[in-house]
Amino acid sequence: MFDTMVITKAVAAFCGALLVFLLGNWAAKEIYVPRNANAPQAFVIDTGADDVAAEPVAELSFDEAWEVADASAGSRLWSQCRACHALEEGRNGVGPYLHGVVNRAIGEVDGFNYSGALAQAGDAWTPEVLSAFIENPNAVTPGTSMSFRGISDVQDRANLIAYMESES
Repeated sequence: MFDTMVITKAVAAFCGALLVFLLGNWAAKEIYVPRNANAPQAFVIDTGADDVAAEPVAELSFDEAWEVADASAGSRLWSQCRACHALEEGRNGVGPYLHGVVNRAIGEVDGFNYSGALAQAGDAWTPEVLSAFIENPNAVTPGTSMSFRGISDVQDRANLIAYMESES
């Protein structure tokens, strides 16, 4: 079935197809790329965009974001937490339940086996401590078993904390 002639014809067909593609590439570059493609631009239209200095956007502090926090906006962010946590009291999942977590002592949920890393976070889950923890759990408590990448936007964190507080 596979003798020398069949293999030779298959290799020749492959090489022929490769040659056709290489020649097609060369022809396309000659036909479609303009000769002055690398030439400098003939004229520039001034839009004035370079003259206006971009004003830096002031970063909101957590206290300012907490004052205007919207619990209904935090409900859509809760879906990221819902995979491991519950808002019903006493219902632990992969993570502890978060009913009444705002201003609760850290590591005080009965029936949940915490990793020892939470002792570094502080005494209570104040909104500020929660915000820092939600921003980057591994930075606040190195060695924590919580594998969450965090939420970088301060307003989103404030909204999420307001939602957890309102549902408690």
